[in-house]
Amino acid sequence: MNLNLSGPTNNLLKAAIQITGSKSESNRSLLLQALYSNISISNLSNSDDAEVMEKGLKISKGIVDIHHAGTAMRFLTGYFSTQDGKEVTLTGSQRMTERPVKVLVDALRSLGAEIEYANNEGYPPIRIKGKKLSKNTVSLPADISSQYISSLLLIAPSLENGLELNLIGKITSVPYIKMTLALLNEIGVETSFEGNTIIVTPKASVEPTSLVVESDWSSASYFYSIVALSEVGTEIKLSAYKLNSLQGDSVLSEIYQKLGVQTVFEENSITLSKTDNLKPETLNLELSDAPDIAQTIAVTCFGLGIGCHLTGLHTLKIKETDRLEALDIELSKLGATISVTDKALTLAPSENINADIAIDTYNDHRMAMAFGPLAMKTTIIINDAEVVSKSYPDYWRDLKQLQFSVKEL
Repeated sequence: MNLNLSGPTNNLLKAAIQITGSKSESNRSLLLQALYSNISISNLSNSDDAEVMEKGLKISKGIVDIHHAGTAMRFLTGYFSTQDGKEVTLTGSQRMTERPVKVLVDALRSLGAEIEYANNEGYPPIRIKGKKLSKNTVSLPADISSQYISSLLLIAPSLENGLELNLIGKITSVPYIKMTLALLNEIGVETSFEGNTIIVTPKASVEPTSLVVESDWSSASYFYSIVALSEVGTEIKLSAYKLNSLQGDSVLSEIYQKLGVQTVFEENSITLSKTDNLKPETLNLELSDAPDIAQTIAVTCFGLGIGCHLTGLHTLKIKETDRLEALDIELSKLGATISVTDKALTLAPSENINADIAIDTYNDHRMAMAFGPLAMKTTIIINDAEVVSKSYPDYWRDLKQLQFSVKEL
C-alpha cells in the first residue's frame, strides 16, 4: 500500500490522540508474565511486535516465526533457553536472518544454554533446547544493543542462582537497561546496578502484580515533529504518559523544547504546544541513549530548514534496515545535503524541499512514520505504508484525525 500524503489546510492544529502502550515495556512485561503467571498487564501495545511476542511465548515445540520483530528475537532467545523441556527454532523475515545474535547466544551458552545455528553462524534461525541454567555469571560488551542485555536480565530472577552481569566498556542505551530493572523491581525482584556490574537476585515466585504499560514515547515523537513544523498556537494532547517515565525516548520533551515545542505534563497525558519559532542553525545531539528518535529528529530539522549533527547512532546499522544509509538516500531525494558514517549523521541547513517524492520505507516502520510529518511542508508519497503496523497500527488513522490528507495510490 502506497499513500499520497499532504498536510492540513490549516497548520494551526488542535487535537487529542490516544496512543497505546509502549512496545518496549509491553514485550518486557509479557516475558515476565510468562515466567510468573500471576502478573496481569493493562494498556498493552497493539503493535505487530507485541502480538508476535505474545504468540511466541505460548509455543512449546517447533517453529517460532517472529517476522521483523528484533526485540522478540532477542527476548525469546533468552526465554526459551531457560524453559526445560521446550524445543523451538526461532526464525523471522529475510532481514531478521541478517541481524546478528552471536553476542547473546555466546552469553547464554556460557551460562549452559543449548543453542545451535540452523544456517549461518551468528545469525537466526537458531535451534534452542530449553534447560535449567545454574551458572550465574556472564560478561557482555557494554556498547551493544540494550536488547541483548535486557534479554539476560529478564530471565535472571527465574534462574536458580540469579545473575551477575558484567558489562565491558562504555555502556550505551542505559535508559532501556533501567526500564528492565524497574519492571523487575515492580514485581518484587531485588536488583543492583553499580558501575558496570548488574546483579539480579533469584525469585521463584512473585505476589500477584498488575503492570500498567505507559504509552509509547517513540510514537509520540512523530507528533512532536508535527507540532515543530506547525504554527505557533498548535496544541496536541497525547495520552497516556507520565512525568517519571521508564522510557529513554521521553527525552523528546527536552530536545523539542529547542525547536519551540513545550511539553506540559498532566495526570495521565502530555500537551505539546508550539510556543515559539525557535530555529537554531544546527541542532547537536548525542543520542546513544535514545537512537530510535534519530530519524524523526533528522526529518524535523530538514522540514524546518535547519542543520543537525546526530551522534551515538551505531546501533541503527543493524535495525530493521541500515537506518543511517536509508536516511541518507531518502533525504537526498527530497533535496537535503546529508552525510552519514557508521555512527553519526550530519545534515546541512537548507530551505529547499522537493515535492511529490516517493519515500521508500525498507520494511522499517520508523522510516514510514518519521517522514509522515513532512507532509506539513510538502506533498509526499510513502511506499509500503502498512509497515507502520510493526509498532503503531493506528498511525495513518491518527494523522487523518489531524486533518492530514491520506490517500491510497
